[in-house]
Amino acid sequence: MKRTSLRTLQPGPARSIKHAITGRVIALFNDRARGEAPVARRLDGIFGPTAVAWRVHGDVTSMMVGGISSLLLQMLHPAVLAGVWDHSNFRTDMHGRLRRTARFIALTTYGGREEAEAVIARVCRIHDRVGGTLLDGTPYAANDPALLAWVHVTEAASFLNAWRRYVEPGMSIADQDRYFAEMAQVARALGAAPVPSDRAGVRRLIETYRPQLRTDARTREVRDLVLKAATADLLAAGVQALGNQAAIDLLPDWARRMHGLANPLLARPLVRAGTLGVAQVLRWAFR
Repeated sequence: MKRTSLRTLQPGPARSIKHAITGRVIALFNDRARGEAPVARRLDGIFGPTAVAWRVHGDVTSMMVGGISSLLLQMLHPAVLAGVWDHSNFRTDMHGRLRRTARFIALTTYGGREEAEAVIARVCRIHDRVGGTLLDGTPYAANDPALLAWVHVTEAASFLNAWRRYVEPGMSIADQDRYFAEMAQVARALGAAPVPSDRAGVRRLIETYRPQLRTDARTREVRDLVLKAATADLLAAGVQALGNQAAIDLLPDWARRMHGLANPLLARPLVRAGTLGVAQVLRWAFR
C-alpha cells in the first residue's frame, strides 16, 4: 500500500489541509469578534526583516512553547503573581490574556513603528494602574523597572531557548546576542531596567532574581489555569497538552522543582519529537 505524506498530497487536498490548519491557528491568536487579523509584516518597524527577532518570532510552535514556559517562570515572582491575581480576569479569560501577549509581540516585531509605539504606550498606561500590596505587606507596582526587567528577561530567554531547541539548534552565539540586544529596545521602551543585551547578561540577571522567587497556593492555581486546555476540540487540546509538556521541559530544573512539575527522563524524547513534528506541519501549512 502506497504511503501518503504531506509532501505527496495533490495540490487540491494539500491546499484544503493547509487552509484548515492556518485558519485554526489564525483564529487561536486573533480575536475575530474584535476584528483582529494577523499583523502585516512592514519594513518600517522597530527591527526590519534582517533582524534576528523577525526570524525567531516567526515560528508558531516555538513561540507557543516559549510563551507558556515564560509565563511559568514569570509567576514565580510574587509581585508578578500579585499583579495577575489582583488585576486580571485570568480565571475566565486566560486564553485572552495569552492572545493579547502574542499580539503585542507580533506588533512590536513586525508592525510599523507607529503601531509598535502605540501598543507599547498602551501597555505602559495599563501598568501605571496596576499595583497593590503583597501578602507580606510589601507594596508592588507593575511599572517597577526591576519587575519589568524580570518579565522581559524570562520571556526573551524562553522564546530563544524554544527556537534553538525546535528550529535552529546550531544558532551562533553572535545571533543569540543580537536577539537579546534587539529585544532590549522594546524592554527599555516599556521602562524595564536593568536590561541585558547578550546571553551572558541574561543568565546573570536571572540568577540575581532567584532569591526573590516563591511558590504558594496562588501560584499553583495560576499555573494550573495556564496549563489547562483552552478548547474542547480534542485535536487542538492534544496539541496544547503536548505544547504544555514541551514548555515544562524547557524550564530550568530549579523552576520545574519550584512548580512541582514532572519531566520524566524517558518521556522527553517523545515530547521533543512530537513537538518537532507539530512544528514541521505548521511550517508546511504556512509556507
